[in-house]
Amino acid sequence: MKFLIINGPNLNMLGIREPSIYGAQDYPALIRFIEKSAEEAGIEVSCFQSNHEGAIVDEIQKALGVYDGIVINPAAYTHTSVAILDAVKAVSIPTVEVHLSDVSKREDFRQISYIRQACVKTYTGLGFEGYRQAILFLKEYLAK
Repeated sequence: MKFLIINGPNLNMLGIREPSIYGAQDYPALIRFIEKSAEEAGIEVSCFQSNHEGAIVDEIQKALGVYDGIVINPAAYTHTSVAILDAVKAVSIPTVEVHLSDVSKREDFRQISYIRQACVKTYTGLGFEGYRQAILFLKEYLAK
């Protein structure tokens, strides 16, 4: 199985950006965690990060016929991007939404998730562990 891991805007600033919310570990540490988790699960992963909505849409479209599943943390685009939602719906690849923080306990505008309606599962507030849980869930989901 092969999964695409997509991280949206400002995740490249982990460890610098609001560590009280997002933690002190940096983005390379997240990538190492994801790769190790995937390896332990016997899953091949490719990681992609962009601060640009169109680049994320392009990456989702390129996933068609290449990846079995997608794990996505759309970050701020969670609350604004119909384009990312439409891309996920278009490719029909099982997708899991992940957020490092518990968005349900944050600002009102963060209560809206456009991407969620195209996802088979959502993990929030688990930090890096949410990615591991998403990978394991997708593996099991696709095995059924």
